[in-house]
Amino acid sequence: MPILQACAHRIDKRGDDSPATLTAGEALPAGDAAESLLAALNQSFHAKPKAWGHFSEPQTAADASDEDDASGAQESEAPPFTPDAQVGAGSPPEAAPMPPSRFAAELTRYRRGELNFTDFTTQAAQDLLALVDAQLSVGGQLWCVHNRQGETEFLTVALLHQRHGYGFDAQGQVVEVDQLNLGQLMLAARIDLTQWQRGESRQYIAHVQDRGSKKTGEAFREWLGCREGVDASAETRTLLKAFSDYVEHEDLNEEASREKTTTLIDYANAQAKRGEPITLDELSELVDENQPKAFYDYIRNQDYGLAAEIPPDKRTLQQFKRFTGRATGVSISFDSHLLGNSIEYDEERERLIIKQIPGQLKDQIKQRGQ
Repeated sequence: MPILQACAHRIDKRGDDSPATLTAGEALPAGDAAESLLAALNQSFHAKPKAWGHFSEPQTAADASDEDDASGAQESEAPPFTPDAQVGAGSPPEAAPMPPSRFAAELTRYRRGELNFTDFTTQAAQDLLALVDAQLSVGGQLWCVHNRQGETEFLTVALLHQRHGYGFDAQGQVVEVDQLNLGQLMLAARIDLTQWQRGESRQYIAHVQDRGSKKTGEAFREWLGCREGVDASAETRTLLKAFSDYVEHEDLNEEASREKTTTLIDYANAQAKRGEPITLDELSELVDENQPKAFYDYIRNQDYGLAAEIPPDKRTLQQFKRFTGRATGVSISFDSHLLGNSIEYDEERERLIIKQIPGQLKDQIKQRGQ
């Protein structure tokens, strides 16, 4: 993943009452160490719970590139970020739009060649001071990286904290050392610049969603100017529900059901690890190689409301499992999350109690009684 531009800005904050200060850095050539750090950062980032979204402005980078200089100058006048002007988390699409994002405006100017990477990221770091003052007790290094991965370009921004540790020097003496704490990522985002420029997606921004620091996450999203595009957890649950319905609809045997479930989970987890969305047509081909469009067509015909690409939620995937079993004249298959709710298992009597009988099954039993 070659780094095209990289710049680190130091934000110092000592205690809750001390104002944050900025020591701006400059874009420097990236060596092997920077490439390795980016790889480690991406690995940590992909393992975190994330939210997905898009810039609050309807304008895309592609639109901006066609405008004249006067329009670009007006766009750069977006107000600086202030944590008091936040829009609440979970605001519905109909809510009042966010104020223009200076981060997005300056990023647009950088992509047009009107700003160099140092100036763009320095302004972003300066605007971040208000968030650090309001939400954090310590600062860190704001590392901004523009890199290319295959045919896709990304911008990664992350506030990296340092931690004290110990090591050995060349003489074998114990010495104190500082190292970056990549496991503590509260403020980090990854923007798919290629998707943003195409203007065809509403989930090209992925940012860490720390469930223990809701206000900090809201402030960071506001600093980015990011409006939530989709609920990754809800979309993943809907996909798994659609898959369960598909398995029942196809009346698959136990072995086939288990095999296809494993295929889905393996693919979804692999996409999550790479930080890429689940693509429905690609998943459909994996689920059934003989009928590569069967699962895709089933989802579309049943109108689950799923987009062509779904951001995977790792926690939801980890909780998903199907119980299947077959005996003489009986075949049972259900999702693990139903156990203890609509389905109960009586271990002493070896009974499985179904509280909510499927409507189709209920109708068949009634017709049998008549």
